Amino acid sequence: MNNRDFILPDILAHEADMLAIRHQIHQHPELSFEEVATSDLVARLLAEWGYEVHRGLGKTGVVGTLKRGTSPRSIGIRADMDALPIQEETGLPYASRHQGKMHACGHDGHTAILLSAARYLASQADFDGTVHLIFQPAEEGGGGAYQMMQDGLFECFPCDAVFGLHNMPGYPTGLLGFRAGPFMASSDSVHIKISGKGGHGAMPHKAVDPIVVGASIVMALQSIVSRNVPPLETAVVTVGYFHAGHASNVIPDTAEMELSVRAMTFEVRQLLLKRIEETVQAQAASFGAAAEINIHDPYPPLINHAKETEFARQVAVDWLGEQGLIPDLQPITGSEDFSFMLEKVPGCYLLIGNGDGEGGCMVHNPGYDFNDDCLSVGASYWVKLVEKYLSNS
Repeated sequence: MNNRDFILPDILAHEADMLAIRHQIHQHPELSFEEVATSDLVARLLAEWGYEVHRGLGKTGVVGTLKRGTSPRSIGIRADMDALPIQEETGLPYASRHQGKMHACGHDGHTAILLSAARYLASQADFDGTVHLIFQPAEEGGGGAYQMMQDGLFECFPCDAVFGLHNMPGYPTGLLGFRAGPFMASSDSVHIKISGKGGHGAMPHKAVDPIVVGASIVMALQSIVSRNVPPLETAVVTVGYFHAGHASNVIPDTAEMELSVRAMTFEVRQLLLKRIEETVQAQAASFGAAAEINIHDPYPPLINHAKETEFARQVAVDWLGEQGLIPDLQPITGSEDFSFMLEKVPGCYLLIGNGDGEGGCMVHNPGYDFNDDCLSVGASYWVKLVEKYLSNS
């Protein structure tokens, strides 16, 4: 099955232009809340195509609004724009020109997909109602979706439903994937500072060693998922950072660690955070040390709404047939701040396959690149979705 065979002809006719825009964005990646040039480009194109353009929500966010007919119905489509602090190693002719920054998650592709759909919708799409195209900053840990909402996104641009997509390596190019209910995990970064008592490495009995305390905490944390979370639930507690000391013969005063905590439901998320707090404090106290815990960059689990997910899936089936879909799509323990939008407005977050061949790599990798064969497929799907949701019939 090749979903490119189903691309709308007028989207295919402008594909070269849209690929050039994608490559331009890729060459000039911007980190969270720094997407000035990208948002300038998006705003300029939307205005040229006849959209009412609004800027400033979430600092660098852009919303393009297009209304046709008399229906009060409205739909929101979201794309993320930010890059990652990674040094690109693809060797591509359009590789990043900015040291230490690259589009390693495909947000350049997501933006180009929605721009391609925007061009078509403005020129000839048949619908009755209002389309809000949401170009969001700072998905990569900055909570750009939440910031846009805090600035009044859905009060200023009411949406009956909202949709978003993400490319995913490992699935065949251009195939679309849908799953109702819990689909992506919550994400909490937990910072722990252990305060002991420094001393000479040769006289540990006169110190309270925060490294030993931290090591005990790391091991104790491993029992939280295995002995507290129901076996059929999904949860992850990963210690990704542990730093203490500078010399072999010096016991430091403090040690610090950072955890990545993931869950698919609100209940398990709260359980994990509660047990982490209890475990860390108990372990520290047992050694005569103290612990300070701070949680930051919290993303809730992404829960797709059943009605909207079935609608989005049926649009794809009517267009491509079942063979154009990823079969039996499973939940993902990665996180996504589109979850904030789905807490406020019903909707669906879907995947588009980025390719499953040899040589490909996962997102957040210096060798990753968005697959250009997905661009016009994704754009055609957005057009089909908007036309069906805002159908005249």
